[in-house]
Amino acid sequence: MKSAWKNEPCVILDACALIAFLNDEPGADVVASIFETVASVEISAINLLEIAYDAVRRTGDTQTAYDVLNAVNQLPLKIHWSINDEVFLQAAGFKAGYRISIADAIALASAAARGAPLATSDHHEFDPLEKQAAARFIWIR
Repeated sequence: MKSAWKNEPCVILDACALIAFLNDEPGADVVASIFETVASVEISAINLLEIAYDAVRRTGDTQTAYDVLNAVNQLPLKIHWSINDEVFLQAAGFKAGYRISIADAIALASAAARGAPLATSDHHEFDPLEKQAAARFIWIR
């Protein structure tokens, strides 16, 4: 698999990309390579919340949210705990223009604001945006 992201100064992860990495699912190797080769790998706290929610839902134990946060804090990953005006406005535009979740809109807006691609496996949500060249993607699977 060609690693075009190696020339990227920044890559934004969405929840499904980080879930694949944390759970060693298909695509985890791509995310691992991104961590190894990209100077700045970033995620929004909203997308991190999706991961914690998924873990709590699967286990029924709120402690798993702490476990997720502890695991993520060990990674070379910058967490954006707030959004600025630019991300806010772009996310509103993505949400209004496409059938995507708020969290996905924020991930896309974060990527757009940084001029970065979004690493994801979520073809269902993002294929229409790629077809319209509305964003750049790294498909992990």
